[in-house]
Amino acid sequence: MNSDRELLRHTLATLAYRASRALEGSPESFATFAGAGRQPAQILAHMGDLFDWALSMAEGNQRWHNSEPLPWPEEQRRFFAILSAFDAYIVSGNRIHAPLDRLFQGPVADAFTHVGQLAMMRRLAGSPIRGENYYIAEITAGHTGAEQNAPVKPF
Repeated sequence: MNSDRELLRHTLATLAYRASRALEGSPESFATFAGAGRQPAQILAHMGDLFDWALSMAEGNQRWHNSEPLPWPEEQRRFFAILSAFDAYIVSGNRIHAPLDRLFQGPVADAFTHVGQLAMMRRLAGSPIRGENYYIAEITAGHTGAEQNAPVKPF
């Protein structure tokens, strides 16, 4: 695998890690928190759509759709499942029909922005996440599910 694919895979694992931190322990009521624009369930559904779109571009069959949010636990599972499916395509060795830098600057970077929104909204909703030193976090390419390593140095 080339270094561009490897870096993209590490980026996806980093996104999964940070998303899991923003979502873990969130009460179901957080899904409909209405204090800062779109509700968290809508944001997470959009994040799932971003990776459905990314996968379709990588496969050479670009498509976009706006999903209605699923119940909160299901929407979380959907997000991590499509993120993992995209990662699996990247590692498969199959031809990627879209430039990797465009996949990064579009759906991947957008998803990082939304993870930050969710983390900030957790605080606004009265359910803040713990901070941690992400530089030393145990993040490994291919680890894109909701179950992530424990924080190494939370604060």
